[in-house]
Amino acid sequence: MHIVSLSLSLSLSLSLSRYFIDHVFLFLEACRADPRRKTEKFLAKPVKAFGWAARDSSGHLSPFKFSRRATREKDVTFKVLYYGICHSDFHNVQNERRITSYPVVPGHEIVGVITKVGTKVTKFTIGDKVGVECMVGSCCSCANCKDNLENYFPKMILSYGAKYYNGTTTYGGYSNIMISDEHFVIKIPDNLPLDGDGPLLCVGITVYSPLKYHGLNKAGMHLGIVGLGGLGHMVVKIAKVDGIIDTVFVVHALLLLIGLLKTNGKLVMKHWGSAIGGIKETQEKMDFAAKHNIVTDIEVIPVDYVNIAMERLLKANVKYRFVINIANSLKPI
Repeated sequence: MHIVSLSLSLSLSLSLSRYFIDHVFLFLEACRADPRRKTEKFLAKPVKAFGWAARDSSGHLSPFKFSRRATREKDVTFKVLYYGICHSDFHNVQNERRITSYPVVPGHEIVGVITKVGTKVTKFTIGDKVGVECMVGSCCSCANCKDNLENYFPKMILSYGAKYYNGTTTYGGYSNIMISDEHFVIKIPDNLPLDGDGPLLCVGITVYSPLKYHGLNKAGMHLGIVGLGGLGHMVVKIAKVDGIIDTVFVVHALLLLIGLLKTNGKLVMKHWGSAIGGIKETQEKMDFAAKHNIVTDIEVIPVDYVNIAMERLLKANVKYRFVINIANSLKPI
């Protein structure tokens, strides 16, 4: 009896020690990756949430309860009102890239209204209209991050399906609330409608960044677009260029496109070029959209239509972006 008791005590002690060591390791790793976290409470209480998730590679989405990471002093919490469906959501819920961990709550075109701010938040207040794009974390100290290119940080933390500094899983916008460090939150100007604005966090910056980088955003030039879908239609709204921007993400002939170029024209392979954009540039794109009254062409749907929408998306049967009305259709579980 004493031997059994000793064995159980030893096992429990080892388990507790392992738990403690694992969390200390995660804390130290978090501090190393982002020094701002050194002064924060590491083991705070998680926040309950609900949304829609895929449980396996069938990609079928259904109601799901989960917990978001605990809020910190530099975090904002916002109520999700709309989120756009990106084609990459389809790839990820079906694990086409072989990197998906289930259950997965997709969504990186997330917009809503702030309901809570941390004690050290300086950029936002309760009631602000905001959005979160494809990333929610980076080191904020490497050369890329210091150059406002957080999207090129090798260990960039994605909005969903990734591991945060404290070891918790990131969940996307197909849900009722979102929590993010204020650095990775985009302020949405008041004159932009939230439903047509969400996709700007993905398709908008995805085409705005290379157009700007390659100097193709000047007036009086000519543009050819390959693929007039979610990305392509946004190029039409933004660009006045002399070249071709290719948004097609499948194998296709290039010689014909090259033959269409003028001397010294440019062919930009979008899906093999920029990776979205840094936070500063994404905010710049949002302000640009507000100034020129640019929004995405959308079809607004309820959340329980999402699986049908995914099927239609695969057939390119949408002009040009599905947006889910979370505020009026997501029901508590």
